[in-house]
Amino acid sequence: MPGGPGLPNVVADPVKSVKKVALVFVLAVFVPASLLAWLAVRSLRDQQLVVERQATLLAEETAERLVRQLGEQLTALRAEFTNHTERLLGPPPAAGNERLADFAPVRGSFDEQLRAAWAPAAVGFAVSFAGECYSPSMFSSAEARSFRLANELFLCNRESVEVVWNGPKGRIPLRDLEQGVQKSQAVFANNGQSGQMMPSTPATGRSFRDLIGSDREGAVSRFVDDRLQLLLWYRPPANPFLVFGAQLRPEALRERLGAALRLEPAVAAEFAAVLWDDDRQPVGTAPTAFGTAGRRALAAAEVGDVLPHWRVAVFATDPARLSAAAVTARLTLGLLVLVLLLAIGAGSWLIVADLRRQLALARQKTDFVSNVSHELKTPLTSIRMFAELLAEERVTEPEKRRQFLGIIGAEAARLTRLINNVLDFARLERGEHRCELRELDLREPVREAAAACRPPLEAAGVQLEVALPPDAVTVRGNHDALVQVLVNLLSNVEKYAAAGRRAEVALAVRGSAAVIEVADRGPGVPPGCEGRVFEQFFRGHDSLASGIQGSGLGLTLARQLVRAQGGEVECAQREGGGSRFLVRLPHSASTAASST
Repeated sequence: MPGGPGLPNVVADPVKSVKKVALVFVLAVFVPASLLAWLAVRSLRDQQLVVERQATLLAEETAERLVRQLGEQLTALRAEFTNHTERLLGPPPAAGNERLADFAPVRGSFDEQLRAAWAPAAVGFAVSFAGECYSPSMFSSAEARSFRLANELFLCNRESVEVVWNGPKGRIPLRDLEQGVQKSQAVFANNGQSGQMMPSTPATGRSFRDLIGSDREGAVSRFVDDRLQLLLWYRPPANPFLVFGAQLRPEALRERLGAALRLEPAVAAEFAAVLWDDDRQPVGTAPTAFGTAGRRALAAAEVGDVLPHWRVAVFATDPARLSAAAVTARLTLGLLVLVLLLAIGAGSWLIVADLRRQLALARQKTDFVSNVSHELKTPLTSIRMFAELLAEERVTEPEKRRQFLGIIGAEAARLTRLINNVLDFARLERGEHRCELRELDLREPVREAAAACRPPLEAAGVQLEVALPPDAVTVRGNHDALVQVLVNLLSNVEKYAAAGRRAEVALAVRGSAAVIEVADRGPGVPPGCEGRVFEQFFRGHDSLASGIQGSGLGLTLARQLVRAQGGEVECAQREGGGSRFLVRLPHSASTAASST
């Protein structure tokens, strides 16, 4: 047939395409997914560090938030001192009458008045830039005497001290402090108003006047005999040469800051906080009953230069929970990786199986084209040859002419069946084939199919026996479709079972089903292929190797046609050799009886 030999090469291209798809899948999906899974498995051992790092970051954020809370509390203390001082000083004098004597009623007794008005004050002081100390009196109390002995020279600008200053750019560390100068020799200052800074190069010392500069208020932390003194000071606008201040009571400071140490409810379930003073003594804890013995802080932060060496430390309330969380995260990630690996493996197996099926199907399609080409050429050649003999009148005997005409008719019928099978299969694949069902006597399509197939079977040397019941077997089906099903089954007997010399077609009612059995004594279906013979393009005996013609669509089409009528086709081995094909259809009489 023209063009026939080239068709198999065209159909073979899908095989190469499927192989390319498999290669692309392996390179683009399986290999990267496997590499990512390997990296994920390696990261499992780092989950403990990841969990601890996350906890540390959250603890550091919590410590910084607590430091801000404590800073707000210190700012509130300074505002309270300023308000009480302004109240004690009274309204400012009239413009142009600002004199040092205007504050005489207050400056001498500022210590007593401030301590009486504001409980956190341990000592109140009043000094001038001229070097005079008005309050407290040296003889008013033991605390006043100790205060003046320790601070008078510094406050009256007659003593310079090393300073660590907290300005807009942060703390300026001094060389002497870095070299281990005692805490009693240093002053930590935070004025907090204008934000002005002293020169970045530390001098050998600073006086109190140099320290406060032009600011109106501020705070100075000073170590005296390794004891921290927090001094708050205020300069009245009416006379900036006077400075009023207070030394806070340590217990009041500790009480206020300890009470200000509070954790948010969402954080309190995971962490606890401790405020330590400069001697590493606990000032406050949150929650209050938390103990630090044997525990390691996750994060710590300095309170600030107003309270040097005071620290806020954050602990995990349950350190074992971090390990448990790491184990849980590791197990979760491990299970996830395992599930993903299983999914990749299962998906890869399914894809490989489908690719193998597609490869087999592509090869079967190639064989199908070869078989169809051969089957089309064979009857066409016979028809053409015998038609030419008859047309040239080379055969004059009537018997020979009838024989040749019979051969032409048989070959034409075989060609028609082949073409109809291909066309019907294509329509079924597209969902365009529709069987119109009606009540019919199943004996009629059996008789018609047997009559159509008997001549070629007898020509092949096969004796066909048909056994039909005397009564009608009523089913709901399509006459032409059932005839085509039986013709396809009997054509298989002609191709594969002619050596058995015997074929049987029997119709019977078994239970609720009408069963047509087509049996032969041929070689039978190869073991294990009873289900595969109904697959498209599959052939138990390859035509190119065995010389048996066929397209591999007859049984596929037969099953689809029977299923479209609510039935089923089965294949089984026959005792004594041969094969049996059973066509089962719902029996209308049984269906009606069961519905009533």
